[in-house]
Amino acid sequence: MNTKFEKDNAFFTGRLKSVGFAFKGAIKLITTEHSVMVQSCIAILLIVAGFYFHISKTDWMFQIFATGLVLSIEGLNTAIEKVADFIHPDYHERIGFIKDIAAGAVFFAAITAISIGLMIYLPILFN
Repeated sequence: MNTKFEKDNAFFTGRLKSVGFAFKGAIKLITTEHSVMVQSCIAILLIVAGFYFHISKTDWMFQIFATGLVLSIEGLNTAIEKVADFIHPDYHERIGFIKDIAAGAVFFAAITAISIGLMIYLPILFN
């Protein structure tokens, strides 16, 4: 797998290739990372719930934002973990500290998303 990467400096084809790499990365995240698989399933359930309960356009925007936030931060967390493991495969206290901070970012995003979900669905369920 020694394919040489050549940067495409042309505006249109370069952006098109970037989108292709991003899509490939998203597929890798969804198909290889268990936490992203779970979060993607939750996102699908929330989409179904949104249609079922006929949530407002504003609620849709917040729900989409929250889902995107969690999946994005989880992707960054995964990338940080993979780089850290590549650089230092054995346990190291400083690498563990870095990984904990990245996981903490996912925690903040998840708490935000849960709060948004509760604000959207609790009034619907209890009215």
